Amino acid sequence: MNKLDHPVLVGVIGAAQGLRGEVRVKPFTDDPLALGEYGALFTLDGRRFEVLDLRFAKTVVVVRFRGVNDRNAAEALKGLNLYIDRSSLPDETLEEGEFFHADLEGLEAWDADGLFWGTVGGVFDFGGGDLLELRQDGKKPVVIPFTLAAVPQVDIANGRILVDPLAAGLIDTGEDDEDDENDGGGGSGSGAP
Repeated sequence: MNKLDHPVLVGVIGAAQGLRGEVRVKPFTDDPLALGEYGALFTLDGRRFEVLDLRFAKTVVVVRFRGVNDRNAAEALKGLNLYIDRSSLPDETLEEGEFFHADLEGLEAWDADGLFWGTVGGVFDFGGGDLLELRQDGKKPVVIPFTLAAVPQVDIANGRILVDPLAAGLIDTGEDDEDDENDGGGGSGSGAP
């Protein structure tokens, strides 16, 4: 049993593929085939999976693990999250201004005035760019864009990010309410009676 010091989620096992023990894995890596380059993959309870073979198939990677030799064994793995340790990720592949999601999680968010806005609890991308979830005790989590305007500085070494609360949408300026009142709340205001 191996426990990871800093687990990074790299994929989740889906349905079995065929009769010989292959499974479909939804990868969370830029390069889906990178799952085979990290060495062993682990679950949080310490199970180890060695990748013997993999191939890309539409939106998933079809993987064959050592010791999983039939459909029944493959079906038993459905829903397992697969992790690697952060130390397995090559820092030299990052370009300026790029970060691994795992490095951002846990950073404290402060503004230039020294106001604490929360701790990064997760990094999400729903298709419109990366978003950071900020969590603070006793408050609902908020999500801000991970853009240069909203987060002008990331200081991983000191465990913090600098946020611009206005650009991040953390401060309610009331402008949206005024726009709704000006257009009568009825849409685009075409001017037709």
